[in-house]
Amino acid sequence: MSHTVRLTMSQALTRWLSVQHVEIDGQVLPYFAGVWAIFGHGNVAGMGEALAWMEDTLPTFRAHNEQGMAHAAIAFAKQARRRRAMACTTSIGPGATNMVTAAALAHVNRLPVLFLPGDIYASRRPDPVLQQIEDFADATVSANDCFRPVSRWFDRITRPEQILDALPRAMATLIDPATCGPVTLALCQDVQAEAYDYPAAFFAPRTWRTPRPRPDTQDLADLVAAIRSAKAPLIVAGGGVLYSGAEETLSALAAATGLPVGETQAGKGSLPWDHPQALGSIGVTGTSAANDAAEAADLIVAVGTRLQDFTTGSRTMFAGKRLFQINVAGFDATKHGAHRVQGDAREVLTELSEALGDWTVSADWRGRCADGVADWNTAWETATAASDALPSDGQVIGAVWRQANEDAVVVCAAGGLPGELHKLWRTHRSGGYHVEYGFSCMGYEIAGGVGVKLAEPDREVFVMVGDGSYLMMNSELATAVMLGQKLTVVLLDNRGYGCINRLQQATGGRPFNNLLDDARHAAPADIDFAAHARALGAEAEKVNGIAELEQALARAAASDRTHVIVIDTDPVVTTEAGGHWWDVAVPEVSTRAEVREARRIYEARIKGEGE
Repeated sequence: MSHTVRLTMSQALTRWLSVQHVEIDGQVLPYFAGVWAIFGHGNVAGMGEALAWMEDTLPTFRAHNEQGMAHAAIAFAKQARRRRAMACTTSIGPGATNMVTAAALAHVNRLPVLFLPGDIYASRRPDPVLQQIEDFADATVSANDCFRPVSRWFDRITRPEQILDALPRAMATLIDPATCGPVTLALCQDVQAEAYDYPAAFFAPRTWRTPRPRPDTQDLADLVAAIRSAKAPLIVAGGGVLYSGAEETLSALAAATGLPVGETQAGKGSLPWDHPQALGSIGVTGTSAANDAAEAADLIVAVGTRLQDFTTGSRTMFAGKRLFQINVAGFDATKHGAHRVQGDAREVLTELSEALGDWTVSADWRGRCADGVADWNTAWETATAASDALPSDGQVIGAVWRQANEDAVVVCAAGGLPGELHKLWRTHRSGGYHVEYGFSCMGYEIAGGVGVKLAEPDREVFVMVGDGSYLMMNSELATAVMLGQKLTVVLLDNRGYGCINRLQQATGGRPFNNLLDDARHAAPADIDFAAHARALGAEAEKVNGIAELEQALARAAASDRTHVIVIDTDPVVTTEAGGHWWDVAVPEVSTRAEVREARRIYEARIKGEGE
């Protein structure tokens, strides 16, 4: 006779989450590191009671904004190399829809997070319940249907026994590197509190292992032949290198063969910045070393990247070149007409290294790439050197990098900073560069820093954020203080959306609605960011210039409390070295001469003519 346990659906769900484990480097750890929760009428009685019951084995973290807490959960998973994750629960209305942006971010970046929003009554007894969305043509629709296009897998739990099937499916999606991404289980409010006799075996501890598929023999042989016959091969390392734990394998392959390596935003840190074959960042925000190599290459071997437009220079950088894609996901492995080598990055690179044997690139190609790196290092010194002028983003980055220890992590997300960081931040150790640039979501930065610190509490975390992003979402600064998760936040104030202001003018537009002074206003904006940060519980100070910034960074390092440093920066100056064209459509018709000229240049570029 089978043994059963009578529990509410919420109690069963939380109990099941608490016994899911993963094996990491021989150590068995809980897969779910905890649950972020903001309670409302749609989840406080069901999920709230269940989480309180499980507090010792499944920690609950309180946040101040639902999108922010989801960003923290996603950042945790990214910093944990997708090997562990967190869950997020909210009520049924704005709390749920606040997480949709974060779900899209996780979806784009292929990062695991479990969303558990409350939902309307399955029984429809109090229909329409508070916060319920009513579709005039479909009674089954709720606000949580917004999660469908931004979830790898979606289910609505309308009966308590459905989790017997739904939870293992959710876990299988989260743990699989080919399908990894957000999972949404919409939890009907009444069903959360309903009881069911669950099989006791359902709660037996389980250890999951991430699959590592090996490549097809012929696909690998084709890649080996292509590399051996190439005169100027180039590897493009993406986030899949880090998620697979393939950094050492890639480093050894590059050192043995001389194959040069450029890094995407997600792949930055695959090699230490001073590795002999490291060319730095590639693409629109790339170094001159990597981009010049890409222009000259006759073979591109992309590893674990989805080849978005910033990486490919809007499909112009790799055009006409032979392209191989090593990727665990078939969806990505065949992009841009690539030859597919589908499999785990570490497994493929290991077999590739063995198959290449003692083959090496030519001395000419090795020397050309080394010369490119030397030239870029000179440009880096120029871009990051301090001066007496209003600091540029690059100069601030240089100051933070000089003060950071080699084990530090820099966190950023949107605006001009990710482009400058991609070029200029020199990563010593993998995991030291945490920039969300797949969705480029303003407001990710501080919440993301909390998630990074939870994932690797022994590493120093620097959050670099612009004033625009800070104003969009700063509430999790209070969460960092409350949880005792120390961050050093460097807030660069260029008085508006400086990056988009530059793009606006580059496409012929006049400065309009981006910088605060160019937006409609009755009085000039005068925001005291340091006072605001102090009001949220952080230590904070305003500095003038790079010398004062470096002194403040030293004070922050000596403190055990989250520290915010505000510095005014120039909204116009960026690093001129490196970079590549990016396809941003310019209006065909305009009364403005500058727009018409920008359109002429744009049309020439999309035809492959001119610079």
